[in-house]
Amino acid sequence: MLSPESLKKIDREVAKFPAEQKQSAVMAALTIAQHEKSWLSTDTMQEVAAYLGMPPIAVYEVASFYTMYNLKPVGKHKLSICTNLPCQLQGSTICAEHAKKKLGIGYGETTADGQFTLKEGECFGACGDAPVFLVNDRDMRVKITTEKFDQMIDELQKA
Repeated sequence: MLSPESLKKIDREVAKFPAEQKQSAVMAALTIAQHEKSWLSTDTMQEVAAYLGMPPIAVYEVASFYTMYNLKPVGKHKLSICTNLPCQLQGSTICAEHAKKKLGIGYGETTADGQFTLKEGECFGACGDAPVFLVNDRDMRVKITTEKFDQMIDELQKA
């Protein structure tokens, strides 16, 4: 069950749309639910669907389409790297391979200690600052090199 605080946040998002279109708040509702739960279980998605008056499959379609939603548990720190062409041209492929090697995991995997999950992401809208990592869906790290990646990992391990 989502907390009353999360439901109030969803209500604020729903209020932005005409009453007959409250399902338009589905992305915001999923983001709020994920922020509370850290991932979107089937039960959580069904709860969002019921709250918004939508078929559960419609909510799942949204959640499974966008890479920002976690459909399985993730580590304490979810690291998403943009692998679209502008970032690739600026070295994201090199950074991604370094990240995989350093963390000992591939895309969609979590380290054994539960600290890090590595995900391949779509454009984060910061092509001029490529390559870009997004930490926990909220903290954008730009112009990442292998050295900056190592510093970022050290910083996150201490947090």
